[in-house]
Amino acid sequence: MSEIKAPWLKFYGNVPEKLDYPDCSMFEKVQEIAEKYPEYTAYEFMGTKGTYKKFAEEVLECAKALRAAGIKENDRVTIAMPNCPQAIIMFYAVNYVGAVSNMIHPLSSEGEIKFFLNDSKSVAAVTLDQFYPKFESIRKEVNLPTLIITRIKDYLNPVLKVGFSLTKGRAIKKIPKDADIIMWNDFIKRGKTVTENCAVKRTGADAAVVLYSGGTTGISKGILLSNLNFNALAAQIVAVAQCFEVGDKMLAVMPIFHGFGLGVCIHSMFANGGQAILMPQLILKEYAQALKKKKPNLIAGVPTLFQALLRLDDMQNADLSCLKGVFSGGDSLSIELKKKVDKFLAEHGANTRIREGFGTTECVTASCLTPYNMEKEGSIGIPFPDTFYKVVKPGTTEEVPYGEEGEICLTGPTMMLEYVNHPEETAQTLQTHGDGAKWLHTGDLGLMDEDGFIYYRQRMKRMIISSGYNIYPSQLENVIDAHEDVLMSCCIGIPDEYRQQIVKAFVMLRPGKEPSEQIRASILEHCKKNISKYAMPREIEFREELPKTLVGKVAYRVLEEEEAQKRADKA
Repeated sequence: MSEIKAPWLKFYGNVPEKLDYPDCSMFEKVQEIAEKYPEYTAYEFMGTKGTYKKFAEEVLECAKALRAAGIKENDRVTIAMPNCPQAIIMFYAVNYVGAVSNMIHPLSSEGEIKFFLNDSKSVAAVTLDQFYPKFESIRKEVNLPTLIITRIKDYLNPVLKVGFSLTKGRAIKKIPKDADIIMWNDFIKRGKTVTENCAVKRTGADAAVVLYSGGTTGISKGILLSNLNFNALAAQIVAVAQCFEVGDKMLAVMPIFHGFGLGVCIHSMFANGGQAILMPQLILKEYAQALKKKKPNLIAGVPTLFQALLRLDDMQNADLSCLKGVFSGGDSLSIELKKKVDKFLAEHGANTRIREGFGTTECVTASCLTPYNMEKEGSIGIPFPDTFYKVVKPGTTEEVPYGEEGEICLTGPTMMLEYVNHPEETAQTLQTHGDGAKWLHTGDLGLMDEDGFIYYRQRMKRMIISSGYNIYPSQLENVIDAHEDVLMSCCIGIPDEYRQQIVKAFVMLRPGKEPSEQIRASILEHCKKNISKYAMPREIEFREELPKTLVGKVAYRVLEEEEAQKRADKA
C-alpha cells in the first residue's frame, strides 16, 4: 500500500503505522478496563450510576442467568432495547457466554420482529414491558423458548421509580400474570444458582453481533460482525479522535441497535475507560438538559440532531466548553449545516468543530473521519488507521485515478464476516481484488483526492435516508402493495428540513376504487403494522397511472424529478 493510501500517517502525526488489536472477546477488553479503573464510572442512566467494578459484576450475574436459561455457545439472543443498563449488561453477558447478540429496533413492527427472530434463529429475546404485546402477538409463529421482559424503572432510584410509575409508566399495559415470560429481576435471581464459570473463550475472529441493514438488494440482511471488528473500532476511534482521555463522558443517545450507537457511543467508551451517559430516546429538551447539566466531553449524532439543536431555545445560553469532540455520521452533513454548527459551537464556548465521519454497518460504523486539525470542504475525511480506501469503476475491481468518481471500496479490521444466510450477496459485497486483499464494495459513489481525502456523492442503489436510518423503497412498496385496495405503489424520498428526507408514496388503486381519506387512513394503518415508525410514509399521493420505463418498470426517477420541479416552482 502506498503512503497516499494510508493518509493517517500524514495527517495524524502521533498515530503509529499499525495499531495493536487484542485477540479476545469484547467483554474481555472491558474486564481489562474494569480491573484497571474499578472506581471509574462506566455508565449513568437517569441518575443511576455504575462503576466499572459494579458493571463487570452485573455482566457476570447476567451471564450466569443466561446459562441457567440454557443459553449455549453460538446461540443467538435478540436484544430489542433502547439505551439502558439492562441492554448493555445483556449485550456483554451474551458475549461472555460465547453467544451472539442479535440487535434489533424495539419499535420494529410485528412482521419485522417475526422476520428478525426467524432469520437469526434466536433462542431468547429481551425487551421492555411496553413492547411485550408485539412479541406476544407473533410468539406462536416463531420458536422462541425464552422471552425476558424488563422495565425502565428496574434501574431507577426509588424517587425516580415512583415518578416514572405515575407518569410514563401509567401508559404501559399490564402483562397478564400467566404470560409465558420471565421478568428481569427473576431472571437474574435464577442465575444465582449457577456456581460454575460461565466464560467461553472467544477470539477476535469469532462472531459476536448481528446488526441489520438493507444489503445491496433492499432485502433486510443480518450483518455478522466479530469481536475484532468492535475491538478494532474502539482502538481506531481513540487514535483518530485525538481528544479522548480515560474518564471522558459520551452522551450516548445514538441507539445500540445501530452500529453508530453500539460501536462508537458504547463499546468504544467501555473498551477505553470512558463513561456512557445512556439516553433511552431522543427527546430534544431532555438532550439539551443533559448537555448543560451532565457536561459531556463527547457527543455523536446524525445531522438532524445537530440541526434541531440549532433551533432549540433551551440551548441559547448553554455553556459547551466541556466539549472536546463533536462527531456527525449516519447521513451526509451539508456544507451549510456544518458552517452553522461550527458557528454555534464557537458562540457557546466549545473549543472544537464538528467532524464528519463515514461508514457502513458492514464495517460496524464509521471507517473514515475528518482530521482534528485539517478539513476540506465537502470531504468526509480520511480513512481510519489500518483501513484502506480505493475508488473503482462501478461493477469492476478496476481502480480509477484520483479525482475521478466511482464506487467506494474499503478494507480493514472492522470489515464484516458475512451477510447471515446470504452467501451470494456476501460474495458480491466482499470481493478479492488483484492485490490479493478482500475489499468491501460499499455501493456508494465518491472520489478520492491526491491527499487521500474522501468525497461522498450518493448511493449507487436506490435508498432513502431519514434521520440517519436507511430506508429501502422496495420493502415499503411490498407492504403497501399488499393492501387490498392497492394495485401498485412507488416510494421516493423528498427533502425535509428536519429529517433530511421523508417518504412519499405514490399509489395506484385497484379498478373500481376511488381515492378517499378513508382509503388513505386504511393504507397508513396497514403500514403501521408492518413498517417501522421511522420508515412510515409521511405523504400519500394517489395517481391513476405511474410513469414507466421502456422495460415496464415504475420510473421512480421521473417522480423524483417531478417533485424537484414542484419545489423549484414554489421557491
